[in-house]
Amino acid sequence: MTHRIFAGRTLVVAFEGWNDAGESASNAAKFLAKQLNCDVVGAVDPEDYYDFIFTRPSVAYDASGNRVINWPATEMCAPGVEVVSESPDLGRVHLLIGTEPSRRWQTFTAEVMEMIEDREIDAVIFLGAMLADVPHSRPISVTATSQNEAARAAFDLERSHYEGPVGILSVLGVALEKASIPSIALWASVPHYVHNTPSPKATLALLSELEKYLGVQFEHGELAQEAFDWERGIDEAAEADEDMAGYIAQLEKTRDEVESPAASGDALAMEFEKFLRASEEKPDEDDSAV
Repeated sequence: MTHRIFAGRTLVVAFEGWNDAGESASNAAKFLAKQLNCDVVGAVDPEDYYDFIFTRPSVAYDASGNRVINWPATEMCAPGVEVVSESPDLGRVHLLIGTEPSRRWQTFTAEVMEMIEDREIDAVIFLGAMLADVPHSRPISVTATSQNEAARAAFDLERSHYEGPVGILSVLGVALEKASIPSIALWASVPHYVHNTPSPKATLALLSELEKYLGVQFEHGELAQEAFDWERGIDEAAEADEDMAGYIAQLEKTRDEVESPAASGDALAMEFEKFLRASEEKPDEDDSAV
């Protein structure tokens, strides 16, 4: 049953880039956008917030055979009319999908908050993913935290006590709290040794966790099979690499001895700090913009 905090219009937020290990969070949001047959109801001007040298536009051909430029963007989407009429529960789910901005974060945040106000959003759920020392062969851990007192009490969540460099999700989270709009953050732990490819297993884990808070069910389609194939592909690679197999076995042993260590706030903070230190020491060549 949907808790009253998420019984109204709820915005699900995901950004490509620094917050999006294995493209898990952004792919979860895109998966929902397709299922909800979403229409774009608001957007920010990419010219104002992106450095196109680091976050490059791409070129493709449209259905008519015309060559078009696809610019990095942040868009708010609402379910299509037919979805709203068939399922009012799904109709209240909105999405904000984008690429983490390169500059002017405060102005960007103010513009997003205006869209949230215009669309009368009642609550927000952030989706994120980080690289962690976890095995691919075990369930993907998804940790939920909230800075909102009511949300923590309602769902028995911990408050994040992390201090240090942050991504755009944290900046938006602070703005929401100042505006008295409750939010929670769902973070998936993605095996760091397979960070170069999308992780459908982590995407599926985020979707499954999201369903619990929204009180709705989505069709997972072929995502479960993709998650199985992803795991099996890594198994096969490990079978041919003794060092990799030994390392994974050690991660499995640690995971099994300490049941889901990423499920605690302390463990999340430790993983986050490790991730952030690594990011500061060796920044992505593309400025973490996917």
